Amino acid sequence: MIIKNIGCLVTCAGDFPKLKDNLKDAGIIENGYIVTKNEIIIDVGHGDGYKKYLPEDDFVIDAEGKTVTPGLIDSHTHVVYAGSREFELPLKLNNMNYIDILNAGGGILSTVENTRKASEYELELETKKRLDLMLSHGTTTIESKSGYGLDFDTEIKMLKVNQNLNTKHPIDIVSTYLGAHAVPKEYKTDRNGYMDFIIKEVIPYIAENNLATFIDCFCENGVFDTNEASKILLAGKKAGLKIKIHADEIESVGGAELAGKLNATSAEHLVAATDAGIKAMAENKVCAVLLPTTSFYLMLNKFAPARKMIEAGVPVALATDCNPGTSPTESLQSTMTFACFGLKLLPEEIINAMTINAAYAIGMEDEIGSIEVNKKADLVIFDAKNINYLLYHFGINAVNKVIKNGSIVVENGKLV
Repeated sequence: MIIKNIGCLVTCAGDFPKLKDNLKDAGIIENGYIVTKNEIIIDVGHGDGYKKYLPEDDFVIDAEGKTVTPGLIDSHTHVVYAGSREFELPLKLNNMNYIDILNAGGGILSTVENTRKASEYELELETKKRLDLMLSHGTTTIESKSGYGLDFDTEIKMLKVNQNLNTKHPIDIVSTYLGAHAVPKEYKTDRNGYMDFIIKEVIPYIAENNLATFIDCFCENGVFDTNEASKILLAGKKAGLKIKIHADEIESVGGAELAGKLNATSAEHLVAATDAGIKAMAENKVCAVLLPTTSFYLMLNKFAPARKMIEAGVPVALATDCNPGTSPTESLQSTMTFACFGLKLLPEEIINAMTINAAYAIGMEDEIGSIEVNKKADLVIFDAKNINYLLYHFGINAVNKVIKNGSIVVENGKLV
């Protein structure tokens, strides 16, 4: 496949993860071209250098001056769940906060009830619809967490849905076990019992059956404190899982500091991260996965200190946090908008944070995340003349085509 006449080819090439001022370098080539073969990129350049591959490669896409980026990577999602939580919207509008909704039996626990009731088949059907929406908006790889079962059978069911859809759907799925998303009702008066259940029963089974790459824990006031999170995450690490951590979303509880101490792959949310936490993350190359769509939806009136993190040398990625309660969206293009106008990031920083740095956040930076020779041919053609226009013209789906592993999977914004 040859893609020619690319007005703005955003390669995101270079050293990775992209840190500090390098985050502003998106490796843009004007009048670019890309050549792929057998799912892999074999050449990238500008002008008519692609002509040496003709007529052997006669499948040519004329980008007609559009913008091409690497396939977008959503490095923090809760895409596997049953039901919806629109009933919480009036509660939010009446100033009930997230933890209060959770304590009242809403929030995560409401979705837990629906997800436990759903069969694996029903859960897979619901999730596939969300993946289709993601793909149509330019996402080609995601991280997907469990955490809406909080028991053995449902957590395993969710991870098996990930596993099944990873083989059936064009989107690649990286699985994370998030049993420590909340304490379920049946363990409400026995937190230690629930932690022992996670550590002694669920983690060993998941590791033995290769059902997840990462382990995660919601480290937040009213959920799990840093001592509890450390115990759970280290048990996962001992079993061979890599560490992620939901940290300091609402209040600062030392989650970012813990992420640095444990050499986590990533810490996520981080709206209330402290200077000490940011320093610990920078020193240990912990990726900050920021979720501005969630801050907007929760009406927090504040966003994660992205600029401070970037200046400190923390790798920064962006994700949707797709979930039924605090970020019910499948579109990374929506996240682009809030990253721009909430986090005040530049278009180049945003694209890097959704591609090469997002790949780093899930341990796949050697395979995806940039348009370079020998990387996977995961590409998005946007109907935009440059990335400034892509951010400027918000609230629409700007995707023209999505190419996954060298094949067109979305054409004119529609799945093929």
